[in-house]
Amino acid sequence: MRTYRTSQVAKKIQVHPNTVRLYEELGLIPKPERRANGYRVFTDFHVEQIRLVRMALKVEVLQSGLRKHAISISKTAAAGKFDEAIRLTESYLQQIRKEQRNAEEALGIAERLLAGEPQEGGAAVFTRKEAADSLQVTMDALRNWEMNGLITLKRRLNGYRVYTDPDMQRLKIIRSLRCANYSLSAILRMLIASSANPDANIRQVIDTPKEGDDIISVCDQLLTSLREAEENAKAMLVQLENMVEQFAPNPQVGY
Repeated sequence: MRTYRTSQVAKKIQVHPNTVRLYEELGLIPKPERRANGYRVFTDFHVEQIRLVRMALKVEVLQSGLRKHAISISKTAAAGKFDEAIRLTESYLQQIRKEQRNAEEALGIAERLLAGEPQEGGAAVFTRKEAADSLQVTMDALRNWEMNGLITLKRRLNGYRVYTDPDMQRLKIIRSLRCANYSLSAILRMLIASSANPDANIRQVIDTPKEGDDIISVCDQLLTSLREAEENAKAMLVQLENMVEQFAPNPQVGY
């Protein structure tokens, strides 16, 4: 029977002891027994459960409830419900792959629209409300895209913004990519690159932040992040299978 103190578990997993305590507080690992002196007593199950949690939380993919799904898997395994945790992980993996397909499809739409015949200033003009209705987005979304530099609009003499056919084409690209959860900075990076070079590899550009970017979010490298999330999900399945072999039907073995 092997038992560990908090510091020993932390050293074994290479995390800070406060991380172990946080996982306990969040219910990501079961509450350990305590000695008469109040010290926590961890077992091999805690060690392997923390490994699972580290895998689950390694990539911070937030869209479509993926982060919540990963936390749910961790809590289910912490309760010793391994079969259910495996089912949840398989569902999680399918959801990640769906997000990957959405991301790829959005890029395909962007590539087709960018490869289309360049449109001169068409005769049709749209107000912001008309543009929003046509694209089935909110006017706040259009304002946000303009404020973040994704599109620059012309104004009438009365100062009102108008959307031309080329603007609508650009907005369709933005909408498709936003629906697939690409970040605004990634979309702007891609639009700038494609304007400067029509032959630019937008798939590479949209997934490669600039070296000078101070803050890089997961959605600034969406394709890479989803690939990493897929690999983590596969590793979680392997880890859960190992935990089944070691601890089922008694996950608290070692006390």
